[in-house]
Amino acid sequence: MSLARRVLLGSNRNDSPRRHRLLAPPLLFLAVFAAYAVGVFDISGGVVFLAGEAAIIGVLAAAVLAYRRAGLALAWAAVYGALLGFNADHYLLGLSSRPLGERVAAFLGLDGLVFVGVEALVLGTLAWVAGAIAVRAVEVIRVRRGDARAE
Repeated sequence: MSLARRVLLGSNRNDSPRRHRLLAPPLLFLAVFAAYAVGVFDISGGVVFLAGEAAIIGVLAAAVLAYRRAGLALAWAAVYGALLGFNADHYLLGLSSRPLGERVAAFLGLDGLVFVGVEALVLGTLAWVAGAIAVRAVEVIRVRRGDARAE
């Protein structure tokens, strides 16, 4: 497997089924949407460029996925799913005075989806790098412990 492919799609060295990893983005979307909808997460008001709670959930999930050797593409998708969960709450539930068609059109607007995509690329990359560094650090510690025990 080439390095670029392994970085984008991940490796399966720890034998966790890859198909289960693919559930992360839609589950994050649903969890964040539900958390905002029932008031567990709250936006204080004003113009929101980055939904803090959604970003934190997405970044943590992406870092865990990277630690489990998932690829960068899945890290991006995980953060995107979480951020999109906030957008779904904002547009579909938060603008309740507008007709449903208008709310759905606003939610699916290309400019908003691209903006969230750029946020997901940046945050997902940072989270993936952090998770990948954590994997390497744990490997180094394990090797050093093994060398210390051999002496």
